[in-house]
Amino acid sequence: MIKDTIVDGFQNAPHRSLYHALGLTEEEQSRPLIGIVSSYNEIVPGHINLDKIAQAVKLGVAMAGGTPIMFPAITVCDGIAMGHKGMKYSLVTRDLIADSTEAMTLAHGFDGLVMIPNCDKNVPGLLMAAARLNIPTVFVSGGPMLAGKVGGKKRSLSSMFEAVGAYTAGKIDEKGLTEFEKKVCPTCGSCSGMYTANSMNCLTEVLGMGLKGNGTIPAVYSARIELAKHAGMQVMELVKKNIRPRDIMTAAAIKNAITADMALGCSTNSMLHLPAIANECGVKFDLDEVNAISEKTPNLCHLAPAGPTYMEDLNEAGGVYAVLKELDALNLIDTSVLTCTGKTLGENIADVENLDTEVIRKPENAFGKTGGIAVLKGNLAPDGCVVKRAAVASEMLVHEGPARVFESEEECIAAIYAGKIVKGDVVVIRYEGPAGGPGMREMLSPTSAIAGMGLDKDVALITDGRFSGATRGASIGHVSPEAVSGGTIAYVKDGDLIAIDIPNYKIELKVSDEELAKRKAEMPIKKKQVSGYLKRYAEQVSSADKGAIINRL
Repeated sequence: MIKDTIVDGFQNAPHRSLYHALGLTEEEQSRPLIGIVSSYNEIVPGHINLDKIAQAVKLGVAMAGGTPIMFPAITVCDGIAMGHKGMKYSLVTRDLIADSTEAMTLAHGFDGLVMIPNCDKNVPGLLMAAARLNIPTVFVSGGPMLAGKVGGKKRSLSSMFEAVGAYTAGKIDEKGLTEFEKKVCPTCGSCSGMYTANSMNCLTEVLGMGLKGNGTIPAVYSARIELAKHAGMQVMELVKKNIRPRDIMTAAAIKNAITADMALGCSTNSMLHLPAIANECGVKFDLDEVNAISEKTPNLCHLAPAGPTYMEDLNEAGGVYAVLKELDALNLIDTSVLTCTGKTLGENIADVENLDTEVIRKPENAFGKTGGIAVLKGNLAPDGCVVKRAAVASEMLVHEGPARVFESEEECIAAIYAGKIVKGDVVVIRYEGPAGGPGMREMLSPTSAIAGMGLDKDVALITDGRFSGATRGASIGHVSPEAVSGGTIAYVKDGDLIAIDIPNYKIELKVSDEELAKRKAEMPIKKKQVSGYLKRYAEQVSSADKGAIINRL
């Protein structure tokens, strides 16, 4: 065990003295040391309950004969950070989380880890750390929030953002807006739709790093505490059998994750996070393969914002395993892969049933014959861009319209609320990419404003930034190369026609090569002056099509 190099022998007496300073008995020092990576804090609603999860995990580890020792990981609430400079600090924390977890783990010689994430960049950051460290690890998240209720209908955070647009358009009054404000987020937990946090927590099950129900059991259910205890016990089994993350997160497991992503209708952010996780696993991630997988994978779920069902509904229908069962019936997943249960994925799902075929559709009645995400390419995005196809209205799957160009998210929001965006427009927001932002902000505020004002079936939005999993409509992000790198998006002008063809994976700026060459000679690239961590990040980060990664292996 790793701790043997720290605890055993006369030469390690100084280390043992410091363990005694922690109150650790000789018996505790003799057992495997298990790091409990707790993302608990008091500012993120999805993390306010993680102290309870951590205590349950610690109990499980101790029951199974280990010594649990907790240390922290940070996270940013994307909802609170949305729409202002705080969002520049969301994606960038993914690498801080991975790096700091690596530092804490290797500095203190843990034999195993239990990761306790919940929201957005926190989950992929810890998955990246798990792959990098490659010591026995289990994930247990804090769980999703229950849906709110307004006007007798289930609602979520995306409903709240859209309500702001509806209020601006005069569709609801201040009283109606306040009702949304007080009811859409009724409990702790990750926001209740298939947004980024829940997408990534569901994918921990598919990747084999989380136990059954990790992605779907609501935060307020007692079953979540039981799951945490089992996670603590299970990591001890992995330590005994020396089963490590890279034994689990293989190329086949990552392909399974892309397939499940398509069936579940996950957030477009998964197309940033899966490449980054694959990179840490030493697995090649080919963005072009995404469409090939999508072509043969039916979209089985329409959770909010794509449809009227929520994470609690997916849980009651059988959860992620029930989705995998449907995919297995189509021979679309590799069930031979090893998981943190110590069993194969096939063994895990053998006795699972789909308990609600409206929440998890049967393939013959799927919401779509193709997957929830599509990668588009063309002269506007030679290296690709991403859209959540499952959340696009049928009227907008093919669209052509004039560009309305903005140099920042703030400029765009002001124009939307001023009524300057009209039916048929293609809104372009640039200089918001990984390096150009820097930090690749999410654009939930403008997309929600467009939807709330009733324009989501008439207006497209394109950006080198990214979108929240709560976004719906023809919202196309991750345009690569980004504007600051000299991508075509930097040279779009107001009035240029842009053609979008999602079924055929195409996006074209209808400007001649000669005109583009002229613009490249005349239009300077704009670089923002930043300092501190954002400056370092901007200098090191890859393009979005590579996963916006720092440490390219």
